[in-house]
Parts: sequence; C-alpha cells; structure tokens
Amino acid sequence: MQNLVTVFGGSGFVGTQAVRFLAKAGWRIRVAVRNPNLAYRMRLLGDVGQVDIVQANLRDRPSLARALEGATAAANLVGLLYERGRQGFQAVHVMGARNVAEAARAAGATRLVQVSALGADSGSPSKYARTKAEGEAAVREVFPGAVVARPSIVFGPGDGFFERFATMAQFSPVLPLIGGGETKFQPVFVGDVGRALARMVADPDAEGRTYELGGPAVLSFKALMEMMLAETGQRRLLLPVPWPAASLIGKAGDLVAGIVPPPLTADQVESLKADNVVSGRHPGLADLGVAPTTLEAVLPTYLYRYRKGGQYADQDARELEAGRA
Repeated sequence: MQNLVTVFGGSGFVGTQAVRFLAKAGWRIRVAVRNPNLAYRMRLLGDVGQVDIVQANLRDRPSLARALEGATAAANLVGLLYERGRQGFQAVHVMGARNVAEAARAAGATRLVQVSALGADSGSPSKYARTKAEGEAAVREVFPGAVVARPSIVFGPGDGFFERFATMAQFSPVLPLIGGGETKFQPVFVGDVGRALARMVADPDAEGRTYELGGPAVLSFKALMEMMLAETGQRRLLLPVPWPAASLIGKAGDLVAGIVPPPLTADQVESLKADNVVSGRHPGLADLGVAPTTLEAVLPTYLYRYRKGGQYADQDARELEAGRA
C-alpha cells in the first residue's frame, strides 16, 4: 500500500465498487464525501487503515485541497441525475469537475480519472449530456492527461434503473414507455465499471484516453422492461407515451424535484431521445482487460426481492416438476 488515491463520491453506487477494486489492487484510499458520517462502512472494503473517510465538497476548494494532500492519484465520480437547489448540473458537472482537476494538479497528483457519461455531447439538447461534455473539456484543459470514463446505464444491486422500475411495478398496473420505448441502451454491470476505473487509475497507458463502457448487449428500453418483468414475475401493461406527453410528465417532475426524487424530468426526456450505446470510436472494457458481464447473469441475484414470495417463490413448482420427472 504505497500509493494514495482520493476518490470523490466514493461512497456511491459505482464509487463503492471502484474503492473495492482499488483496495484489492493495494492502493491506500481516501474516500472524499460530503457527509462522512454516512460513509463509515467504506472502511470495511479494505484492510485495517487502508480506507479513510474525509469530508469534501466540490464547491469548497479548501476541502478539496485537504482531501488531495499527499495523493498521487484522484478519481471524480460525483454526478447528478437531476437538478435540485444549489446542486445543479453546471455547478457539479462543470465547475465541480474543474475544481477537482485544479486541486489535483496543485497537489502534484500524476493521474486523474473523470467519470462522465455515455452520450456526453456539447451539442445535445439535454443539459445533463451537455454539462457532462463541458466537464470533460474543463478537466482536460486543466489536467491534459486526465482519463475520461463514459459508462452507459449501470446495473447491479441497488441500481437506479431496474430496481426503480421494479418498485414502480409493485404499485402500478402500467409502466410507461417513453417515446414508445425504442431508445437503445447498452447496460454495464457495476462491478465491471468499478474494476475498469481501478485499472484506469493504475495503468499509465490510459493517460489522456476516453473509455466508453458498455455491456455485451444492446437492447431497447421496452426490451429491458420486459426482461425486468419476466425476472420479477410481474405482469404489467407497457404503455407507449408519445414525446409531447412525456415532456409534460417531465415538467411535472421538475416541479417536485426539490422535494422528492422525481419519476421523470424534462431534461431526462430529452436524454431519452438519443440512443445510449458505445460509438466504437473509443476503447472500452476489453481494452482494460475486463470481460463484460451479462444482464442474465446478474439480474436474478437481486431482482428476486420483487417477486411475490421472494427468492423461493417458484421453488414448489420446480420441486413438483422434478418429482414428475
């Protein structure tokens, strides 16, 4: 454990996996989060003393400097899915990313990994996609050798995609297919993303490169909903929602975003108008030595919680069938 890496947003869904793989690789890790008291379990991901927790806020430059003191590498995983109060896309994706890059350079770090998103595009009608691209540019302006990671939607236990819609299906007889459900995705397993980020930190050949992280299959939104329903044993009507109607739903979501997590925002509707798949113009998981994990291998390990009867809901039927054989 000779090297120290500071991971901003390391207690999140993807960050936890990145920290786990960095610990396995022998790094000393400083997890920088806004609320350290909520991230105490991060210390369990490494050996005694290997993982430390510190307070930092991307808008507070002195806290960034303290978090990066003595670090040889840094990774910024902080991002937003929707805006709320002072937590806006511009403040976090662009200015926050630039602040991290400037602090990492001032601290003498030799490696910086910036987590962006597949579909980042400065010309996108989606503010989320635009600010992700602007954040990449801001980081590279300050830290030219920074590594950029662009994952597609990330799945795994605790995700905000399959579990979100599986929960919705427990209460609603209808699931909306925004724009008809034809938008294409390339879901990537959270463990694969965590492993890839750890390798980006360690591999000198990754310097200055952009990686597009997608899974082994490209599927439409409708196909993903059908897969989720089949795995949870739920029968629900998949209702196509035209773009104009989806925009109205998104605007309603914007109104409640400051109070509760919205089911959909207007900006997310804009994002859904573009496919979320790798372009092939950049290296990916294979170039980092990571074999992509299939949806079929992982979904049953956590979506069983949404079946009526839980994990063993169909055990009697299987045993009966085995007895007949």
